Amino acid sequence: MRDGLLQLFQETYRELRPRAPLPELTVQFFAFANINNTIRMREGKLFVRLSDLLEGAPDPVLRSIAHILLAKMYRKPIEREHSTRYRRYISSHDITQKAHLVRQIRGRKRIGSAQGHIYNLETLFDDLNVRFFNGLLARPQMTWSREHARNSLGHYDPAHNAIVVSKIFDHPRVPRYAVEYIVYHEMLHLKHPVKLRGSRRCVHSAAFQGEEKLFPHLEQAQAFLKRL
Repeated sequence: MRDGLLQLFQETYRELRPRAPLPELTVQFFAFANINNTIRMREGKLFVRLSDLLEGAPDPVLRSIAHILLAKMYRKPIEREHSTRYRRYISSHDITQKAHLVRQIRGRKRIGSAQGHIYNLETLFDDLNVRFFNGLLARPQMTWSREHARNSLGHYDPAHNAIVVSKIFDHPRVPRYAVEYIVYHEMLHLKHPVKLRGSRRCVHSAAFQGEEKLFPHLEQAQAFLKRL
């Protein structure tokens, strides 16, 4: 453990809970597949794991992480100063590049098949690419999810260069335009990567939203998804 890290968490605990007794604390860096930080209470002891990507972070950033984790644990308001400092640090170019590399090395991405029972995602991608992108987008890995996920209808994973669509859409009762819309939406993420504006991540830029409106069955597709 880095010298002073435990003391930093103890000081932050006392700031948030000045009258409460200080519990036994364990803080360690852990090789997560991403920038994850966790805090758990077990048998009256606090166990904290910080992403090893943050091992070289300056003390103010580590103090902000301590504040955020402990505030969440004890349901205290998170001060904006700390959340802003943490977001800026992990959104910096250096940390973003390291996180991207770590996800490729450590992360497990189970790539299934683009061919479903009803729809082939590669065929849909190629068709949409010609119709809306002049065939200029390089096709990433295309796969149906392994589970019938409803909380994540589709997503583009830049670390593994893969578009994943929920298996629930590979069904004869799902209209083609609904599946096309999901793939089209993720293709826009491929074309318009996430950008940082100050301390905030811009996921759906104005250019992204403008192109999304060009999808001819946008309203019908969104209405269908809402009914799910």
